[in-house]
Amino acid sequence: MRTLIHWIISADNSISKFGAGAVGCFYGSRMHHPPDALVSLVCRSNYTSIKERGVRLRTRNFGDYTFHPEHVFSTIEETCGSGQEWDYVVVTTKALPDVSDDSRVIEHAVTARSAIVLIQNGVGVEEPYKKRFPRNVVLSAVTVVSAEQIEQGLVVQNRWTRISIGPFESGPEGQRRNEAFVGLLKKGGVGDAEAYDERALQQVRWHKIAINASMNPSAVLSHGTENARMVKDSELRTHLRGCMEEVFQAAAVVLGAPLPSHLATAEQILKSTERNTGGRPSMLVDWEKGARMELEVILGNPIRIARRKGMEMPRLQSMYSLLRMAQKRREEEKGKISKGSVDDKERSGVDDGTRYAD
Repeated sequence: MRTLIHWIISADNSISKFGAGAVGCFYGSRMHHPPDALVSLVCRSNYTSIKERGVRLRTRNFGDYTFHPEHVFSTIEETCGSGQEWDYVVVTTKALPDVSDDSRVIEHAVTARSAIVLIQNGVGVEEPYKKRFPRNVVLSAVTVVSAEQIEQGLVVQNRWTRISIGPFESGPEGQRRNEAFVGLLKKGGVGDAEAYDERALQQVRWHKIAINASMNPSAVLSHGTENARMVKDSELRTHLRGCMEEVFQAAAVVLGAPLPSHLATAEQILKSTERNTGGRPSMLVDWEKGARMELEVILGNPIRIARRKGMEMPRLQSMYSLLRMAQKRREEEKGKISKGSVDDKERSGVDDGTRYAD
């Protein structure tokens, strides 16, 4: 029986390092194995290019090749006329719950047989999808991939990749669908794709948040400082270490157990980052482009989840409050929102995380 996979990618913000369009196209290309597994794409600004020529890829691991999706759609609504029922609906857009509820956007593509796969930054991203689709399997994925879409339909993979995937509140069927999805990635040569159980995957998510929630906002607040320079500055290094330790401590409370010892410590992360010369976090790229930053899923959600467990995160809260107001003030100046408007409605969809506690 063939597997039908439907990738919903964002091309609007993809002409940047680690852009969602690049991630979706790269992984989608590795899972396309006609006739057994067929991948289709929903594109936006790069729709015409990919529709006409496919996705051209220059990769470190797999050489140069062109990926021709089974179908290319310009909107999710178009998928209704395709006559397909998708086995997997994969979302790789930026997670911006303060802007839109993307779980509602994918309603046209999801059927009873669909497993929803979220390859997105942050914590708490799964809740809106599970609330809207309580009977569907939801898979949660964390990835580190150095890829960029340097022009419409042309994706370059620069270095190694890593993707970790686990089910979210989906029982034995979720574990089965999770193993099958990882198997398709491995069949496509993505050897570092790893299947986790629910708690272990959330531990990976919180570990990555320790990196994102320290590096990303600090790069913006330090006037665009790149990663390697931040960790080589003594005061910033102390600040970054404090942010990471704050997240590690909150994760242990929220998830009911300390993060496993095989995950890198704060000092190991900082040491490794010294070699990341030229590395610029995605939040900094978004700020410089004037685009919305992923403040809620990277900072706001962790703070709220920890607070509901009786734990404060003062370092993250300080950066969150400053950047949230900076973003709001800039949008006021651009006329995108009315000056002095009330706080944005929180649409994080997260709860207190008690399901992970023993």
